Amino acid sequence: MTVLILGATSDIGGEIAQRLCKDQTVVLCARRPEAIPELPEAKEVHVLPFEATDLSSHRFVVQEATNFGPITHAVVCFGILGDHERALRDEAHAAEIATVDYTAQVSMLTVLADILRQQEVCSTVYAFSSIAGWRARKANFVYGSTKAGLDAFCQGLMDELHGTNVSLVLARPGFVIGSMTTGMKPAPMSVRSEEVARAVVRQRRSGTVWVPGRLRVLAWVMKLVPRPLWRHMPR
Repeated sequence: MTVLILGATSDIGGEIAQRLCKDQTVVLCARRPEAIPELPEAKEVHVLPFEATDLSSHRFVVQEATNFGPITHAVVCFGILGDHERALRDEAHAAEIATVDYTAQVSMLTVLADILRQQEVCSTVYAFSSIAGWRARKANFVYGSTKAGLDAFCQGLMDELHGTNVSLVLARPGFVIGSMTTGMKPAPMSVRSEEVARAVVRQRRSGTVWVPGRLRVLAWVMKLVPRPLWRHMPR
């Protein structure tokens, strides 16, 4: 049985790997393989180079991982925050954010759903939305729009996978304090990567997980804020 981590150098990916690796075969995929943390509790660890924007490589990477055994857990945790101010004037950077955080995610999730449904074992796929996608804000709408699109895609894929041997767990965390947000002021109900990892690993069936759980209430309040006030909301 194999645990597949796509984006193994991310804070959340590393935390989930630590929680799932004990006595398991783990395949760690990242753009910078040399930066992947060690997993001493794993039975075996295999490292594969992975570039998310190379969409044509996605199926090859997943098929390569299956050579080490059927995939029981697949974690899609690669992504970038990007520079919002730069994205407002640099269309290439805006497209880069959209490619990594939406297009590449859709590609990889499609590949995983297709391949894992053909296995004889049950498996769980983990994907990551964000409160930023719940209602796009002026301060980070480029990134937020990718999460909104990914969230909608995952909700549909979740329904498509219903009744199959594949479960899809979608996390909607708040502001995650970590390497991606270094130097930024934490927002209300911020969480750390270990809290996100702990919450999603606990989820045993398809579903959407708010992290922290009380963020769900704030999210619904956000929908009610009039647009003249909303456009002044910070990140």
